[in-house]
Order: sequence, then C-alpha cells, then structure tokens
Amino acid sequence: MLITPPPLVSVIGPVEVPLLAAWVCHYRLLGIERFLIAFHFPEHVPEERRHELLAASRELGIIPTAVGSGPWHEHTNGTLRDALRQQAGPGWHLLADADEFQQYPVPLDEMIARAEHAGHRVVGGLMLDRVTADGSLTGWDPQTGLDTAYPLGAFLTHRLLRGDPRKIVLAHSGVAVASGNHRAEGHRPANRPPVAVHHFKWRDGVRQDIERRAAHSADGTWKTGSPARLAEARRLLQHLRRHDGRIAVDSPHLGFRPVSLRTVPAWWAAQATGLVTTWRPPTARENQNQSGPMISSPSPSGGSNRA
Repeated sequence: MLITPPPLVSVIGPVEVPLLAAWVCHYRLLGIERFLIAFHFPEHVPEERRHELLAASRELGIIPTAVGSGPWHEHTNGTLRDALRQQAGPGWHLLADADEFQQYPVPLDEMIARAEHAGHRVVGGLMLDRVTADGSLTGWDPQTGLDTAYPLGAFLTHRLLRGDPRKIVLAHSGVAVASGNHRAEGHRPANRPPVAVHHFKWRDGVRQDIERRAAHSADGTWKTGSPARLAEARRLLQHLRRHDGRIAVDSPHLGFRPVSLRTVPAWWAAQATGLVTTWRPPTARENQNQSGPMISSPSPSGGSNRA
C-alpha cells in the first residue's frame, strides 16, 4: 500500500529565521511536502521581527495557516495545533516544534507502515537535548549548521528539568494528543527504541525566555494548569545561576556526549528505550516545592527566539 508523506503540523513562536529555514530543509529531506503551521507571538516581540519571520516563511514556500499574538498560556499551543490538525485532514500527521529535528531509523512511510501493521496509531519519540561544547547559551552560524554549533547531547529535559521528555512524533488524525505533544491518552507507542528528537532549544536568548515564562506563570499573566511549567523553569534558572550562566556539560549526572543528526547514536536504543519505558513525572508536591519565591527576575532586554 502506498503511504503518502504526512503533513507536518506545528505551532511556531518567534524563532530566528535561519532556524526556521534549517527546520524546513530538514523535514523536506525526510519527504515532507505539506506544512501546516501557525505562528504565535507573545506581546514583547517587535512588529518588525514578526514581519521578518512571516516573510521568511513565505520565501520558503510556506503560507502560514494562522498568525496570532498575545499571552502564551499553557493551552495556547494545543488549541492552535488542534485547529491545524483539523485542516490537515484524515490520515497521519507529523508533529514537531520548530526547535525539534526528528531522526528516524527508517523512511517515514516505513515507520508508518510498521505502526499500522502493529495496530498502533501513534509513533513515539524522546528528546535529545543539544548544547554547545562548553554549555554556553549562544547563537549559531547557519553556514556551519546546528550540528557544529551544538555538538553535545543528553537527556537534559529529564535529568535537570524533570520535565516530560517523551514526544508523540506521528499520530493518526483520529488520535487526540496532549499539550506539548508529550502523550496521547489511551495510546501507547509501540516503536522501540523511540525516535530521537534532537532538541535545539538551548540557544541564544533561552535564558530570557525562561525568565519570562517563570515570571508570567507565577503572576498568572500566562495561565497554566499545573505547577510543572513554573517548576521546570526554576530548575533551569537555578542551574544556570550555579554554573555562571552555562549548562554543566561536564556533569556525570547529565551525561552529555557527542551526537549528530547524521547518525543515531550507538547507545540510543538501550538508553532511550529504558528511559521512555520507566519515566514518571515528579509528584505534585515536588513541583509545588519548586514553585517557591522567584530566583531571577525577567531581563528587560533580549528578545525571544524560542519555538
């Protein structure tokens, strides 16, 4: 049976133009032909930057399905994403944020065929967080690429933030997916190991973004349904304060090592399968304890460039 490439569905924030271009190129190389994207810009993003990103999208041959602005509530992404999925129509959908570069062990059509043969309607992934060689939160040169700028990878989201590192990377249109694409209630991905999701979040400007998220989540400007989002932000900020603004890439606990988009790491199958199988969220008490007094105030300058 011929399986057509799934449409890619994504809600995108004010990322830098080169990241958007690299992301589109990556997924086109995987065979994606149809992109359904919505841009959402928080209030602090300058109008000039919004126009720049929208123009870049059109130059890449992608007309945004929707463009919105305002607070980034916890439900914002899911609401916009679900509207895009409705427009995508029946069949399989690929779900990816603009800082997520999925690395498949086989072509997409084969991945979907395997899921269908096994009677499953979702394919799961696991975030592999990418950072610079010294852990600094810096920008990158589009000429040399993301792999060169952020050569190390680890399960940072899991080991430091205690966030959910699991991702639903492919879902059938009949399957509802939770906020953040982390899970699909009533559906368990059959694929082992999970798909590697190279997570290029830890770039220039992320600290300001996390500070803003913590402040707005704490004061209610950005609505959240649980203390988890604020707790994760504060864990990251505490870590940066302890390590002079860097991620501690030499920490044995974090376990950073060289990785690349060119090949799936040899250690991935065993370690990623073990993590995705045994992962459990922090307790409500642990998250609540982390959501105490602010440890850092938002920077008055520094624009967001996050997905």
